[in-house]
Amino acid sequence: MTQSHKEEHNTSRVGWLRAAVLGANDGVVSVSSVVVGVAAASGVTSGTVLLAGVAALVAGATSMAAGEYVSVQSQADTEKADLAREAQELRDQPELELQELVDIYVARGLTPELALQVARQLSARDALGTHAREELGITEELRARPFQAALASAVAFVAGGVLPVIAATLLPQARVGLGVTVVTLLALTVLGALAAHAGGAPKAVGALRVTLWGAAAMALSALVGSLFGVKA
Repeated sequence: MTQSHKEEHNTSRVGWLRAAVLGANDGVVSVSSVVVGVAAASGVTSGTVLLAGVAALVAGATSMAAGEYVSVQSQADTEKADLAREAQELRDQPELELQELVDIYVARGLTPELALQVARQLSARDALGTHAREELGITEELRARPFQAALASAVAFVAGGVLPVIAATLLPQARVGLGVTVVTLLALTVLGALAAHAGGAPKAVGALRVTLWGAAAMALSALVGSLFGVKA
């Protein structure tokens, strides 16, 4: 008697994981960069720094959600058009479409006889689904989901971006720049490790990659704030 076991693969998380990681990383980096850049300018008050952070948080979350939705919706539209074209071809020339499957399976190592048998059985069960998967590379797990991506991106942006805003609120004016930088680097390290873990990648590598890029962005923002800050 054979026993079946359920396998969980990381590719099933791609739809929301990419948007969430991008949103959280952008939230932490962009908001903290604004806060650090404004704090580095001369003559600004703590209220100005906080206002800049909140404005960056709201604008960034909205922009991320809209951008992610438009981008993924474009992918979804392309998938829909390809599936419609494939469905039409299956109706108009089923034998040619069957041969396409046979050629695909032969290229993967099956004998022509076995490839024909497999193609016929799969086509009889779900011809469009089989061609979507084998010919177009479209699977249910990896289908574009615009609303899911937009929501994940916006929520993650707020979750990441609120950390430097809180730090800027609690810290004294003289230590906002340094404090926000430390909080942001810690947040990026944790974010990179969590994202790598969720995707099945080495956590140390993911944490280092995200932290280094975030540190570079904040350093550039601080430099710009120092160079162009206006004295009161």
